[in-house]
Amino acid sequence: MAEVIFMPRLSDTMVVGTVVKWHKKIGDKILEGDILAEIETDKAIQELEAEYNSTLLYIGIKEGESAPVNSVLAILGSENEDISSLLKQNKINNNYKRILISPLAKKLAFDKGISLDNIKGKGTGINGRIIKKDIERYIDNNLDKTISSNEVNHSNEVNHSNEVNHSNEVNHSNKVNHSNIRKIISKRLINSKIESPHYSLFIEVIMDNLIKLRDSINEKKYLDKISFNDLIVKASALAIKENPKINSSWTEKSILYHNNINIGIAVALEDGLIVPVINQVNEKSLRQISFEIKEKVIKAKEKKIQSNELEGSTFTVSNLGMFGIDSFTSIINQPNSCILSVGSIKKKPIINNDKIVIGHTTKFTLTCDHRMIDGAVGSDYLKSLKKLLQEPLNIII
Repeated sequence: MAEVIFMPRLSDTMVVGTVVKWHKKIGDKILEGDILAEIETDKAIQELEAEYNSTLLYIGIKEGESAPVNSVLAILGSENEDISSLLKQNKINNNYKRILISPLAKKLAFDKGISLDNIKGKGTGINGRIIKKDIERYIDNNLDKTISSNEVNHSNEVNHSNEVNHSNEVNHSNKVNHSNIRKIISKRLINSKIESPHYSLFIEVIMDNLIKLRDSINEKKYLDKISFNDLIVKASALAIKENPKINSSWTEKSILYHNNINIGIAVALEDGLIVPVINQVNEKSLRQISFEIKEKVIKAKEKKIQSNELEGSTFTVSNLGMFGIDSFTSIINQPNSCILSVGSIKKKPIINNDKIVIGHTTKFTLTCDHRMIDGAVGSDYLKSLKKLLQEPLNIII
């Protein structure tokens, strides 16, 4: 008996999915475990597996097309099975086809992640057609006013940019549509920056002892190399253990203090930023942490990481040292209360026992949500981190 496969919700924040690639075509035999398609969510590209033997009878969303969660993705069944009644019955699941809406309004709803079920029957155009003004009215009435204002401004800026591109077509300007990941990054960063009262604390750490420790560890050539980032992530977790208030999240009624120290590692991809999570870092060895970071970074860059590997962080580390950046500030990765920004290791004159010597230093920035983390708490955390990095044997003991 034929069965409808709907666009799955592959992450807790997923509203719309995009079919990146179909691995099967209509009429193909499907075996349990076969990869049917690759779906791009707001966080990553994930493979959709077949759960039983069947035949692919219908494709509802073509490659490159996007549709809301629970739209008809495909129909699987027996070879040559009649699915006409099933198609008619499930036609209502495709919101974009069912609802009369202008192309501009549809694009705006898609960009804002708004389900058309929320606006169904409220169109003010001819024959009840939903138009752009209906979407904008919904945004004004249902979203936080400040956030809504910023999103509308962003929309205006995009339109202005398009007009500029249009006027300069002779200069061969290119326009690249936003990916789902880029859209969600934009929305989350705006929300974080507006909702969280950010402030940053800066500290410079002498890294010579850490360099010696890393060189000593990596002399054993039969083992995988330990990176400075591995050591910093481990030290970050140990410093959190000494300063548990850092490991917190803001909720509407209370501050939530987390027992597990789960650290997100910011990874730059071609089309945006992704944050794989290493769970319970304080309880893992340096080798375990190093292996997990390498594994998840590779999976993230190959777009094979799973949504559950991107969730549950309680603290985030963003390291741009390998790009030669001296220091920088980051936007908090909500619901974390803090994010640690790591610059490059620089050789410079430093004062040691009242003498000027050549040493190596790194600048760290801790950006905090002032609703939870007062300056004294953030400062104590950075003091603990500095001590661990300058006396690094405590990291591996």
